[in-house]
Amino acid sequence: MRRADRFKYFLDYFTSNFPEPKTELAYGTPYELIVAVVLSAQCTDKRVNLVMPALLEQFPTAAHLGAATADDIFPFIRSVSYPNNKAKHLAGLGRMLTEDFDGEVPSQIEELQRLPGVGRKTANVVVSVIYNQPAMAVDTHVFRVSHRLGLVPKTATTPLAVEKALVKHIPEELIPKAHHWLILHGRYICVARSPKCISCPLAPSCAYFEKHFGKAAAYIPLPES
Repeated sequence: MRRADRFKYFLDYFTSNFPEPKTELAYGTPYELIVAVVLSAQCTDKRVNLVMPALLEQFPTAAHLGAATADDIFPFIRSVSYPNNKAKHLAGLGRMLTEDFDGEVPSQIEELQRLPGVGRKTANVVVSVIYNQPAMAVDTHVFRVSHRLGLVPKTATTPLAVEKALVKHIPEELIPKAHHWLILHGRYICVARSPKCISCPLAPSCAYFEKHFGKAAAYIPLPES
């Protein structure tokens, strides 16, 4: 199957069946989201959502976070992955947001990447979710699923290469949604070990399914809605 056909099947299925995907991180403001995304690195959204209420009660704004030390923050996030590093990042993030951005979360990827603990993936999540910009954050789920589905070439061996390959074929207005579609598909169906291929709705257009299950994966157009 041509890559363009795989993209069409992927986009048609999700726009028809899951038109308004949302992040599973609980947040109310841009500040809360960026804190949650920093904490979510190599950690589950469920765990982050558990620690966020107490953390935000103690540090409700960037100014409060920036006035704290890593030692002040650590007890509230001790149960997430890499709490020592993340405590340092959050303290620095709070200070920079307060001193350089008047407490507001910037809307530009380049400015976001200046913040401690914020790499390209985190910056893309923020501008996509908060500002609805056509940014594709590539985490382990997006990387794995996009390769398995055959949406990106095997030569796309870095997150940036996958990001560029995906946005090249996805309409700008759908990129923020496609980010969530790929993550959620990887989280619940196309899991790292023992993917649920037999029950996967994308199996008819999936390169991985075709490789492992053969001709049964012939392209089947979605029914007209």
